[in-house]
Amino acid sequence: MKTLNALAAGSAAAALALTMAGCGARDTGSAASGDQSAAPASDGISVGIAMPQKTSQNWVEAEDMFKQNCEAEGITCTIQFANGGVAEQQNQISAMIENGVNVLVIGAIDGSQLGTQLKAAKDAGIAIVAYDRLLTNTKDIDYYIAYDNFGVGQLQGTALLEGLAAKAGESPWDIELFGGSPDDSNSLKFFGGAMDVLQPKIDDGTLVVKSGQTEFTQVATQGWLPKNAQDRMAALLTSTYQGDAVPDGVLSPNDTLGRAIITAVEQAGKPVPVVTGQDSEDESVTWVTQGKQYSTIFKDTRPLVKATVALSIQLAKGEAAPKVDGATLDDKQYESMEGNPVKSFLLTPQIVTSENAADVYKDDAHRLDLVNAAK
Repeated sequence: MKTLNALAAGSAAAALALTMAGCGARDTGSAASGDQSAAPASDGISVGIAMPQKTSQNWVEAEDMFKQNCEAEGITCTIQFANGGVAEQQNQISAMIENGVNVLVIGAIDGSQLGTQLKAAKDAGIAIVAYDRLLTNTKDIDYYIAYDNFGVGQLQGTALLEGLAAKAGESPWDIELFGGSPDDSNSLKFFGGAMDVLQPKIDDGTLVVKSGQTEFTQVATQGWLPKNAQDRMAALLTSTYQGDAVPDGVLSPNDTLGRAIITAVEQAGKPVPVVTGQDSEDESVTWVTQGKQYSTIFKDTRPLVKATVALSIQLAKGEAAPKVDGATLDDKQYESMEGNPVKSFLLTPQIVTSENAADVYKDDAHRLDLVNAAK
């Protein structure tokens, strides 16, 4: 099995190059949903950007980054968040089609429920890019652009093992598993990548899932809602870890859920186990630096947004074989439906622990300030 250092070593150089290529300032994206950012149009290019609910920091950050990158490229972009749910996102996409955008960039709430809108877009000659989350149950998709989500899961599983080895004494180790929302196609990729690393150790007895809950359907967290994760962790502590018992480690698919899991353990008056995460959210950057949360994943939003805008411009201009600097083109791993592989540009994630946080965030002034303040 690859160690954390082996998996992360190849990531660092690529992620650094991507970060240096990204827009310089880090913005929090405070503008209201539905705002339009317009600049003198380059060849009249118009991009519609449909985003999900603002459930995590990376979605919030993306808003102003898209606006700044579109403005810098001289194209018109309309950015909308569907905080009201799937129906609202369907209506927003339909409106973008009616307004005659050249390209649709879609971060779906539920990528399986947009088939009608995607067909209408294709019929209108509009290029379609799935952003961060894959669109499914359709053949009407041109490209997918995201960080390598299976790789994210592998890094999370490896971090959990290395954290246990460093902090939990001798194996076997008791662990519990948490997954993301079942309506997010990324969730299975995260979980599958993690189990690619963890399942062999479960099979040989190094890891014990004491609750017996090992299937994604048993561990999924509907809506990525922290309350759901906190309530499930509290229930596990009551049903499976009575008295002073506590799991040695918990696989958490992102930072928001990781903090909720840690909160449940603390409220039960028990020592915090090794807990993973993802997204490098501000509070978790602090917690990781302090050792309260063992790890997170850095998927720098800046190069992802910059690459998405660049891809959109190429598609709007009719380029048949667009290129994305710093990303790997994969045409096998992701299928929008069985037998329909999607050309996917995948960026490289980085694992973050207290040991390497300062180095990973050295080109992100905001997060580096958080690390330095937490020391």
